[in-house]
Amino acid sequence: MKKYVLLLCTLALSTVVAYAADGHGDKELKEDIARHRAIAAAHEGAAKCLESGKKDQECEKQLQAACKGLAIGKLCGMKHQH
Repeated sequence: MKKYVLLLCTLALSTVVAYAADGHGDKELKEDIARHRAIAAAHEGAAKCLESGKKDQECEKQLQAACKGLAIGKLCGMKHQH
């Protein structure tokens, strides 16, 4: 039983150490923040497009163009129900 507890503690500690080692530096953090703001701006543009009465397909194309290279997937990193 003691070996099992020791094994679990070791695994937990190694997970924490691996997670901490994967941390971003200041430069990477600033790049992430800028990327999130750019994604948010693209989505705000899509919302304004829809508010203007344009068709969903047209606004989705606009969103895809604005998000090119920013996020994963054709929905700019976000999914929701319709």
